[in-house]
Amino acid sequence: MRTGEAEFAANNDAAPVDMLAALFEARGWPCQTVSDDEISAEIQGSWAKYQLRCIWRADDNVLQVLCLPDIRIADEKRSASYELVAMVNEQMWLGHFDIWSNGSVLLYRHGAMLGDDGLLSLDQAQALVETAVEECDRFYPAFQFVLWGDKTPRDALDSALIDAAGEA
Repeated sequence: MRTGEAEFAANNDAAPVDMLAALFEARGWPCQTVSDDEISAEIQGSWAKYQLRCIWRADDNVLQVLCLPDIRIADEKRSASYELVAMVNEQMWLGHFDIWSNGSVLLYRHGAMLGDDGLLSLDQAQALVETAVEECDRFYPAFQFVLWGDKTPRDALDSALIDAAGEA
């Protein structure tokens, strides 16, 4: 990031995609501006690399943040995975997890309503990105326990939350 861009991002609100591009560049995260309304980045979490996609919808002043932990749900694990998603979502204050029907991909999704001006501050951008990554990190082990460890959804969630509490 050029010095002028860093100062702009730190001191001003900006169009959401521009602010996110400045944040990703400042953090050294590989990113790609897909269009004027969409940007994607690759972020290393505690458990895996996550693809982060942010889509701006100017008509509604909503920024949708999607974080994909590269987990695909096998057909034989679909029922247990949906049960786990429901239990995980009960634990969350912001955003939620979904399983996309097209490709059975697990993802975290959060829609942030911005003000009438449609601008995003650096603090907001950081909070949205950090929340997405933290939630994926927090629940990643639970999904792995169900998909690869043959645990029940309740046991997987309990184990993941105990492990996370033990690390703190």
